[in-house]
Amino acid sequence: MTGHWKRFIGVALAGFLASCTPQNSGPKLFVMDCGSMTLENIAGFGLTNDDTPVRKLFVPCYLVQHKGKTMLWEAGLPLDVVGAGKVDLAALPGTYLEYDVSLVDQLATMDITPADVDYIALSHLHFDHIGAANLFAGSTWLVQRSEYEVAFGDTANPAFVPQYYSALENAETQVLDGDHDVFGDGKVRLISLPGHTPGHMALALDMQETGKLVLSGDLYHFKMSRELKSVPVFNHDAADTHSSMDKLETLLAETGASLWIEHDMEFARTLRKAPDFYR
Repeated sequence: MTGHWKRFIGVALAGFLASCTPQNSGPKLFVMDCGSMTLENIAGFGLTNDDTPVRKLFVPCYLVQHKGKTMLWEAGLPLDVVGAGKVDLAALPGTYLEYDVSLVDQLATMDITPADVDYIALSHLHFDHIGAANLFAGSTWLVQRSEYEVAFGDTANPAFVPQYYSALENAETQVLDGDHDVFGDGKVRLISLPGHTPGHMALALDMQETGKLVLSGDLYHFKMSRELKSVPVFNHDAADTHSSMDKLETLLAETGASLWIEHDMEFARTLRKAPDFYR
């Protein structure tokens, strides 16, 4: 075999092996059940009780693995709800919470501890998205500047509950001013969608088998919220919310991505849960 052909075969083989390596296979997404919220009245979500029969909301956590690193997206209900049965939410009469298996125990089924997680990103800082956040203060926190400034600034947001995320103030923090490419290859992107809170975000994934996917955060709570473009009365800014809805719908149309409404219980019941995953 001539030197030319040896070099050709060597280059071809190297290219084939590179294409088979995990870092080029796209992200893996693990879905975890981090509780539920059942509501008697949904009027606060900008809907009437006649708009939809749905009263139970899924509370998810997700783990993304990509390029040898991990990112937690959402941290679920407070851990003190775990195993307590139906817990009444005093701030919203007629509402109760349930949470059977903690996020930490679900991660353990994948042989992962909070200390193993490289990044934590939260769509926003409402109580049902930050419940285990303090356990991830050893991770790098990815947060929009506007959310961070309200979280630890002089002007508190009454909808934020600092006791569940206070440890993140001492975490290594990457403060963002808009959309952010987490791993630098376009496969895992944080999408700035303010309005629900000052620095609300969604998560966009480009996956090898599942395809393009966006996790909604709380831009929409119900399928009917999307249809009616309804804005919860407790949102930070209604105009920003509508602008973010337009931005997201444009993104979905341009990329062909699917949208997972995170709180959609009916849809959540169809999803494979960790330690199974999507790729």
